[in-house]
Amino acid sequence: MDIVKVFGSNVRQYRAKTGLSQEALAEKCGLHRTYISAVECCRRSISLENIQRIADALDIDTYKLFLEEEE
Repeated sequence: MDIVKVFGSNVRQYRAKTGLSQEALAEKCGLHRTYISAVECCRRSISLENIQRIADALDIDTYKLFLEEEE
């Protein structure tokens, strides 16, 4: 399991489900759009504080961002 890939993919999926653009999610989180893009593309590690901010903005439990989808 590559936790960075799992996290980035889950952020993208939950963001799409809520109908938010990267820019709208970033605004809700208080982060920059390019930061959200880098997280989703697995080009950036992320702090615990920002993980919580993203989960709160997506209105989901934080742990769900770390669950690997079963194939």
